[in-house]
This record gives sequence, C-alpha cells and structure tokens, in this order.
Amino acid sequence: MLYPTCNFLQKITLNWFANFEVSGKENVPPVGPLIVVSNHLSNIDPSIVAVSVSRRLKFLAKSTLFMGPFLSTLLRWYGAYPLNRDRIDVTSFKWALNQLRQDGVILIFPEGTRSKGSMIKAKPGVARLVQMSDATILPVAITGTEHIGNVMRVVHPTGNIKVNIGSPFSLPKIDGTIDGAILKSMTDMIMERISILLPENYRGVYKINKREKTK
Repeated sequence: MLYPTCNFLQKITLNWFANFEVSGKENVPPVGPLIVVSNHLSNIDPSIVAVSVSRRLKFLAKSTLFMGPFLSTLLRWYGAYPLNRDRIDVTSFKWALNQLRQDGVILIFPEGTRSKGSMIKAKPGVARLVQMSDATILPVAITGTEHIGNVMRVVHPTGNIKVNIGSPFSLPKIDGTIDGAILKSMTDMIMERISILLPENYRGVYKINKREKTK
C-alpha cells in the first residue's frame, strides 16, 4: 500500500514543482527478473526511478538510513533493504538475488554513492549479481536532481528533471571462474549503456562517443 501511495504523491509534487519528463517507458520489460541500473545524483533518485518505471521496484539503501525505527520501517515498506557500504555485504547480496529469482525488479546505483554531477567509477557488485541471476538489465539515466541534496526535498523537487530509459540488454554468461578483470569489463559495459543516455557533461569517467545502436 505504501509504495503506490508514495509514488502517487511523488508524481503530484513533480508535476507541481518541477519540469519532469520521462522518455523510453516502452522499454521496460513487463515480466521476468530485471536489474534497473542508473547514475546517482541525489537522495530523491530512487523515488524518481520508481515513478518512471511501470513495475514495482525494490532497492538497496545505505544502512545508516535505517538507524531510527520510524524511518527504517518506512524504508522497508517502500521496498528498501539496508546495505553496509563499508564491507562486502553478503546478506544484502543474497536478498537482492532472492528477489530476482522470484522475477522481481531490483534498482541498483552501481556507483555506490551519489556523484557530484558526473559519473564516477562503479563498483563490480552489479556485474556479479547479473551473472548469478541471469537477469535482464535496464539502463536508466537521470539528469536535473543534482541540486536536490536534502532528503526532505523529496516533497518539493524543483528544476528540469529528466529520466531517459534505454533498451534492455543482457550480458554474456560466463562459465567457470569470474576474476576481477572480467567483472570490471562487464561493469564498464553496464555503465557505458547508462552513459550514452546522458548528456556529455554528465558522463564523467564513462565519457564515450555516443553510439545510437546501443540506445
């Protein structure tokens, strides 16, 4: 109940206070396990993606947000699960894998933290999750939320906020041992799919020539 209610209210605030635009809604696969990957600029990004993607999302959020009982309960009801970013969090990884094995949708920000306007180097956990789940990947690009720093601005988003949903894709299945070099290569493939959906000034370390064939 909380998820659709929050999304409904978020849509209202976006329509009232911001110039909000979503493109590529037709690219969202209607069924099957799905990992939604996006660049990360602001605390508002999870709800921005949630109102843009037609399927119910669940996502990992930094564990420090779950300290208070009220906020912890609220986040869990909305679909969040705590992630400890200071170590390899096996529990959260297993949780995400279990959701995908039930044909669920997981939202991941591969950079692991908010960037300051342009993409930063991603962590390889998303590539490992893809290999273990065989889930389809859906790239999403967000622009215009970088000025929304305070979490309370969720109720008062402003500016030109745009979400660009790209075409779903899959990574090749790797048999045998997957070493760090392979994980890095696959992670770069994922991030480049996000990068081509972004204006050049947002691409950061993943600045590449725009290839329309991968959109």
